[in-house]
This record gives sequence, C-alpha cells and structure tokens, in this order.
Amino acid sequence: MKADIVTIFPDFFRGPLDYGITRRATEMGLVEIKVHDLREFTHDRHRTVDDRPFGGGEGMVLKPEPIFECLEQMELAPREQRLNGAAKQSAIVLSPQGQPFTQKVASQLVSLDRIVLICGRYEGVDERVSEFLADREFSIGDYVLSGGELAAAVVVEAVTRLLPGAVGNEASTRQESFTSLGSVSESDAPDSTCGSGGLLDYPHYTRPAQFRGMSVPEVLVNGNHLEIRRWRREQALKKTLRNRPDLIQEVALSAEDEEILDRIKMKKNGLRR
Repeated sequence: MKADIVTIFPDFFRGPLDYGITRRATEMGLVEIKVHDLREFTHDRHRTVDDRPFGGGEGMVLKPEPIFECLEQMELAPREQRLNGAAKQSAIVLSPQGQPFTQKVASQLVSLDRIVLICGRYEGVDERVSEFLADREFSIGDYVLSGGELAAAVVVEAVTRLLPGAVGNEASTRQESFTSLGSVSESDAPDSTCGSGGLLDYPHYTRPAQFRGMSVPEVLVNGNHLEIRRWRREQALKKTLRNRPDLIQEVALSAEDEEILDRIKMKKNGLRR
C-alpha cells in the first residue's frame, strides 16, 4: 500500500511515523509513506498556501491551487473511478466536518492500493477540494485541532497495523475493541480468548497474580478456557455498557449476551431476579 500525506508541515511526520508498527511495516515493504510539502506547489515568492475566505470571516483557508496541483502530479485515478470502486485509491480530506473515522473505516481503507491524506489547516480547506478532488472527508473526533497532521498520523497507524504481516500476531487485530463480529470466527480464535464482536475489549491482567493486595480474577488462572471465554465476554459487555453504551445498539447480541446485560442492569439498579 502507498500512503501520501499532503501538509504544510512535512517535518511533523519525522517523529510519529518513525516508531513501532508503522516503522516496521515500512521497513518490511508493506507500506510506502511519502510526505508532500504543499508549499512546493505554489508559484509566488512567499509560497502562499492560504487566503481569506469570500464573504468574510475569521481566519484563513487553504487555497485550492496547490492542493490540486499536488494531487494531479500523483497521477491518481479520476475521482469518479475512486468513488465507484473501479480504482482502489482514495483521496481524503481530514477535517472536523468529516464523517467519523472508525475501525470499520480503517478496515475498508486497508483494502486499497493507495490513500492520499490532505491535512487541513487554519479555518479549513477550500470547499472545491472536497467537492471535486477528494472522494472522502474524515474526522477523528468531535473536537477541533489546529490542523490535520495529527489526524493523518492516526489514520496511517490505524490502517497500517491492519496490513497482513504488520503485527506479529495477526489474530490480535481481530480480537480487540471495535472489531466487527464477522472478522473473527470460532475456528480462528484461540480457546482462551474471545473476539470483541464490536464491543470494547475485555480487561487484561499479567504477572504478578498478587500485586499490592490486588489480585488477578481467579477465573483467569484456573485453566478453564470455557469459563475464561464467558468471563471475558461478560466483562466486555459490562465495560461497553459503562463507557460506550452506544456501541451496544450496533452489535449482534446472542441470547446469552442479552441475559448477561439484563443481569448487569438489574444488579446496577439493586434488583434481584
């Protein structure tokens, strides 16, 4: 896979992409990451990339000319082909106004041959970039950053770690928070673990079993994989209900899951069956 990042701060990426899984995947040839300095596509002596918006308003907006020229030099497939899937490429604007970037989106992007990430700055990007050049617009959260550089690093990391071979144990990427139920089967999952099925991940413990009076749950050390699997599913449901109840509505729950949730809710309300 190729990942191109368009930014006015290319030096920013000398840090975030040089460590961990992203660096490993790059060295293994699984991903090729190239950072493009938007100022190199300007034609005035001040290398101007922004301007005041028509109609007035606070702040500056990134101009369309350098962004169009930068992507045209990449020789991407036409926008229509990217939109209808004829070309396995995508040009993405990173903006607070974009659709939420989720694990599901990351799993879709990893199937592409190339992604281009356009980092917004100032008050945003000229809308013609989103309407006529890019084919997607994503946000990494309901908050505002000074630019899209951090968001680009997040997207690259999230997508890269899903590439086959990027993570030492590939099963781990199928058994973690937000991973859909269909991505892991009973035959794929080790007996002692359970896939998240779209829930938050279950709690993890390591040695020592006793630490400053705090004990690892007994079920995890008794060697009964069926009990461990059931416990982990219950804990995942409990954590999701507490921290992200919105996810419960999107998960395919079994009859056993429903019983567990009923029991958790009744206990929370001080009721008994």
